[in-house]
Amino acid sequence: MQLIAMVTMLIDHLGVTFFKDLTILRVIGRIAFPIYAYCIVLGYKRTSNMKLYMRRLFWIALISQLPFTFALGTVGVNAAGTLLVCLVVLYGIENWRKSIWIPAAIAAAVVMEALDFDYGAYGLLLVLIYTYTTSHFMVLGHFGLNILFIILKSWVLELFSIFSTVFIAYWPEIFRQMERRRMPKWLWRSFYPAHLALLAVLELIIGTGPIEEIIKRIF
Repeated sequence: MQLIAMVTMLIDHLGVTFFKDLTILRVIGRIAFPIYAYCIVLGYKRTSNMKLYMRRLFWIALISQLPFTFALGTVGVNAAGTLLVCLVVLYGIENWRKSIWIPAAIAAAVVMEALDFDYGAYGLLLVLIYTYTTSHFMVLGHFGLNILFIILKSWVLELFSIFSTVFIAYWPEIFRQMERRRMPKWLWRSFYPAHLALLAVLELIIGTGPIEEIIKRIF
């Protein structure tokens, strides 16, 4: 499962940076984020040290920010930052009074949209769907979320992300089998910032892509 998430994310980012005309790469890339979101839900349920888990995700997000900005040409917050906020919201739902966590969750979604977090409120809502629904309701919830964001943001490609949820909802035993073949922790944790840094360097060497535009603006 981790390998699928990493490979499809890399394919997606290659489509963003070097192969913009190959829409199929972006379609394949839609598989990645739902898997990462689902892994956050599993990690939240299984971790024995929530503070350490949050701290680790924070450092991944922090280290990834500059590579994310230069590789993809955006000033928004990277996906690891999005998943960190999702983790905090899950913790709040379970540990804070309803009078606190409901407005806090709404505020988090607003801030994520205002600061241009990668996937923004969509990511938070998807994590909540994975946490509190199963089977048909999970698939229907994700499908409804996709329709909502087609209306709000014209995210048509995001419809293809439903395939990840279908597998998660209806064939969980496949993911359990995949989980038995875990990636080395160092590779899983470092892949996000490392592949973004590599893409940014390649863009700089080749002289194409978002990083060139950023450098032109600065100098």
